Amino acid sequence: MNEAPKSNKIKIIRPETLEFIILYNQLKGKAFTGNAQLAEVLGFNSPSSITEIIKSRQNIDPEKLRIFKEKYSDLIDGKNTSINQENTTTNKAEAGIPMYEISATASGVEVYNDINDSMPVGRMNFPGIEDCDFALPVWGHSMYPYLENGCWVALKVIHDKKILPGEVYYIEWGEYRMYKRLLAGDNADEVVAHSDNTTEMIGSRLKYAPFIIKIVDIKKLCLVKDIHKKHNH
Repeated sequence: MNEAPKSNKIKIIRPETLEFIILYNQLKGKAFTGNAQLAEVLGFNSPSSITEIIKSRQNIDPEKLRIFKEKYSDLIDGKNTSINQENTTTNKAEAGIPMYEISATASGVEVYNDINDSMPVGRMNFPGIEDCDFALPVWGHSMYPYLENGCWVALKVIHDKKILPGEVYYIEWGEYRMYKRLLAGDNADEVVAHSDNTTEMIGSRLKYAPFIIKIVDIKKLCLVKDIHKKHNH
């Protein structure tokens, strides 16, 4: 009995999509601050449309690419002297690191929105965070008392994924984004994601039990460098 031929499921990425991704990576932070701003410029209904193109290689509408190239033609063509001067002035006025307001899901699970889909809500600027990249709030209680719900933390992106066991990190892996204290695992290629809150229980089990993460599965690793806690009045 002959088997039915398998359908070809190879996704074809069109040249204009590749061109957009290259230009997006070159212009992000110079021409636009995040996907929310860019989505508005290109007429997308949601910033997630940009995320789908960049991360999932969803093909872009050629008309959207045309609008993109027309909007940022000065930067793309290299005619950006005046724009660079304007950006320099803006950067001086906006000293500090961008703060992104992200929220947990309604269920309370510690899953955060992609910061690329958000606009900065302000800037954090005080001594000791000069080498940090951005700031995020804390939602949830798994890292209490070290990180309190509602406080802000300054984060430094660790590009080489070298982890200092025992330090607290903001991590993105799978569909999850959370703060955890990373401990050395039994194997060199994994870490233990530990929660400081070891008092809350569900029955006889820890509400925030530790779990294993493969280092290769961590998409973004950011070291918590400083904490700005809420003031009690």
